[in-house]
Amino acid sequence: MMTPRYLVAFDSRRALHRFTDVLVIGGGVAGLRAANSIDPHHSVLVITKDRLRESNSNYAQGGIAGVIDPDDRFEDHINDTLIAGANLCDLDVVGLVIREAPRRIEELVRWGTQFDAEADGDLELGREGGHSHERIVHARGDATGAEIMRAMIQRTRDAENIDIVENTFTIDLLTHEGRCRGAVVKSPEGPPMIVWARETILCTGGAGQIYRESTNPSVATADGTSLAYRAGVQLRDMEFMQFHPTVLYIAGSSRSLITEAVRGEGAHLLDSNGHRFMPDYDKREELAPRDVVSQAIIRQMAKTSHPCVYLDLSHLDRQHVLSRFPGIAKTCQQFGLDIASDRIPVRPGAHYMLGGVTVDRQGRTSMPGLWAAGEVTSSGLHGANRLASNSLLEGLVYGAAAGEAASRSVGEESRTMVALPIRHPRKESAESIDTEDVRVSLKSLMGRLAGVERDAKGLQEAADSIRSFAAYVMPHQFATVAGWELQNLITTAAIMVDSALARTESRGVHFRSDFPETSDDHWRRHLLVQIDVNGGHPAIGELLEK
Repeated sequence: MMTPRYLVAFDSRRALHRFTDVLVIGGGVAGLRAANSIDPHHSVLVITKDRLRESNSNYAQGGIAGVIDPDDRFEDHINDTLIAGANLCDLDVVGLVIREAPRRIEELVRWGTQFDAEADGDLELGREGGHSHERIVHARGDATGAEIMRAMIQRTRDAENIDIVENTFTIDLLTHEGRCRGAVVKSPEGPPMIVWARETILCTGGAGQIYRESTNPSVATADGTSLAYRAGVQLRDMEFMQFHPTVLYIAGSSRSLITEAVRGEGAHLLDSNGHRFMPDYDKREELAPRDVVSQAIIRQMAKTSHPCVYLDLSHLDRQHVLSRFPGIAKTCQQFGLDIASDRIPVRPGAHYMLGGVTVDRQGRTSMPGLWAAGEVTSSGLHGANRLASNSLLEGLVYGAAAGEAASRSVGEESRTMVALPIRHPRKESAESIDTEDVRVSLKSLMGRLAGVERDAKGLQEAADSIRSFAAYVMPHQFATVAGWELQNLITTAAIMVDSALARTESRGVHFRSDFPETSDDHWRRHLLVQIDVNGGHPAIGELLEK
């Protein structure tokens, strides 16, 4: 698969320009936390492809994990994270993030986030799969992400040094002489514009739209991993896509997430025969980590020849259920389901991208001038499977770290920003492409061949099909967001499938039915993916073992 360096034609000598000290690409929790870490004397530009609230962060239901209860311990949260991560986490990173959790939660409270509290004023704590203690801070029952985003958006809008530009698509990172110089962006009106930045922070979120069944909003089209890859930035562990076990499954409806906290409150998983099956698979039952539950559901669906399983809360107190999960109750009510008495049809769906841009503890990527935070990254926190409610925490901790590091870097520079001579030639496209048709086909084959369970035969079939799509889609120069999103989806899907083919074992969310065992001796390491932008464009880049 030949990968173009840039998706559009441009010439910096004729383009529209904008200059900023720090460019933040993405407006979720990680992006806004990064923007708020920049020194007030430095100018910051936050660019989002949609409305500021339209991000994975906004739709996060469960909450933020943190050691708040005096009876809880950092060591226990660390151990829970390591167990879930299937022996691929970075211990130092896990310790760093988890020990910082209470401070970041307190910070959100100071910024105006209204978390659910007990009558005595203490934060109300919940428990989710994989956690050994109640440590999940939540807001409005099951609307934690929306409440955090409300408070963070208000704080960001109040900052005089931060400008926010919404509904603007970041097409590519702009690079010159091995350094990131900003980005090429496009608003609904006018030609592409070049944003020149001393430092750039990538916070574009996930890639769930690669799959037909996904909890992610429509904006999660793998833009960050793809534009980083085209620029020659190193990616890591791209075979690890986490599937949430319980996604509402009703024909014709959007795939709504049914939060992990439902099982944390005591819900049971039943198959189509009414059998509670999780005790057959794991002693932790419904509170097993997500990879275990997802794989159990897939196998139980196969056993019963039924397209879903069911969440049952009917044995729990009705008023508690309705007050604890008002958002889920409202969603299910639209389909005639009463969550306190009716069984809720669910099945796994793509939820969280564990692989991504390789970053160090400061959020530094392999490219000078480029930092990254949040779901677009591979930081070492999650390993091969993310522990529930550690994602918002990672966005806050790494957003702050990347913002502070980028701000320091700006402060150390004395050079004047100038518009450098960079151009990418125009190519004539011979035929039009039905982007929606290709997109639907890609999503379907990824779900069928690179889902919760994979094998070499299916992955190779997926790889061949994706290369066929790429042969006529990737050389095309589109002028629409739909076209650029399709190219990003194809690019990241190809990397994911090739990485999954290379890892001939099962670990965490990556289950190979043809290699069902975990092999620490051979595979307790990362797969690194990177292309040399000056030396040709291999189909996937070299898979470097570390």
